[in-house]
Amino acid sequence: MSGQDPVALTADLVRCASVTPEDAGALDVLHDLLSGAGFECAWADRGGIRNLFARWGDKGHSKTFGFNGHTDVVPVGDAEAWTMPPFGAEIKEGVLYGRGATDMKSGVAAFAAAAIDFVQATPPEGAIILAITGDEEGDAVDGTTALLAHMEAAGERMDVCLVGEPTCPDKMGDMIKIGRRGSMTAWIKVIGTQGHSAYPHRANNPLPAMMRLMDRFASHELDDGTEHFDPSTLAVVTVDTGNPATNVIPAECSSAVNIRFNDSHSGASLTQWIEEEIACIETDFGVKTEVKIKISGESFLTPPGALSDLVARAVEAETGVTPVLSTTGGTSDARFVKDHCPVVEFGLVGQSMHQVDEHVEVAHIRQLKDIYTRILAEYFV
Repeated sequence: MSGQDPVALTADLVRCASVTPEDAGALDVLHDLLSGAGFECAWADRGGIRNLFARWGDKGHSKTFGFNGHTDVVPVGDAEAWTMPPFGAEIKEGVLYGRGATDMKSGVAAFAAAAIDFVQATPPEGAIILAITGDEEGDAVDGTTALLAHMEAAGERMDVCLVGEPTCPDKMGDMIKIGRRGSMTAWIKVIGTQGHSAYPHRANNPLPAMMRLMDRFASHELDDGTEHFDPSTLAVVTVDTGNPATNVIPAECSSAVNIRFNDSHSGASLTQWIEEEIACIETDFGVKTEVKIKISGESFLTPPGALSDLVARAVEAETGVTPVLSTTGGTSDARFVKDHCPVVEFGLVGQSMHQVDEHVEVAHIRQLKDIYTRILAEYFV
């Protein structure tokens, strides 16, 4: 492969132990590479998080293609369970190993290499923006949102954006994400009156109230799905009392539920439903409650059209696979980008992401660069 080698760049990035929120030099590698290739680079740091903005071409050009990605990674976990060094970027039998190899340093390397080679070989009439954050795997408070705030303040804008997250479930090219479900978590505490288990009439046990509430949540069908989304789901993820004694009725009980919701709902409408259910339990059982709700992102959809068609054509041309347009999976930074411009996601096979011995096929990294290059060529030419 001529030009920038995305495999070597992936290895350089993987060797940076950028466990969120640490950068460990990963963005410096990209800054030096991109600025040396003629990209105008700026830091959009916020809250102790490093974020890199890079643009080739005139600011504010009416035809601007954007890439978004992240260089932070999840923790290694049990390092002894790894058979390859987590930050060694070692290649064995055509496979590169290391934390972030799949999610998503290879994606960032592929679009950076594609962008550099493309502007040097065929300088386009337009601009290319790379918005790369060090805060996606954590709270994502000071990452892509900070980049978008920087762009707004500087008068920068993407017309369309491709997020390089791993999107393919089984084989290279089989899925493009055109939207994501919303995500929210509710932490609930039910407060009763402590007492002796031999005299339950002298106490007010919070557990029956909590069990009833959890049953009402878990047995409720939120919806049947919509045109582009699967049915919304609610999962009870924990119920805790912290009570080791069998002769004590506890004073309180805590739980948490996580909801992944489609475009039938909003975070506000689901919050209202949760609060109404809790109010019923308070009345029925005579308990008090406390609730905290965090909405991590609303559902969104980029309707099938010019952008998804462009990406699908490039994917099929390079892989021979016709990709499915999907909204499955968890959240991504596309949930922030969608308020700025139309956005889709396409990247590698994600089967090993966040796992021990996370890895990526070297051939897939090169193939991904070719796909991104083809997308740029068709978009501008």
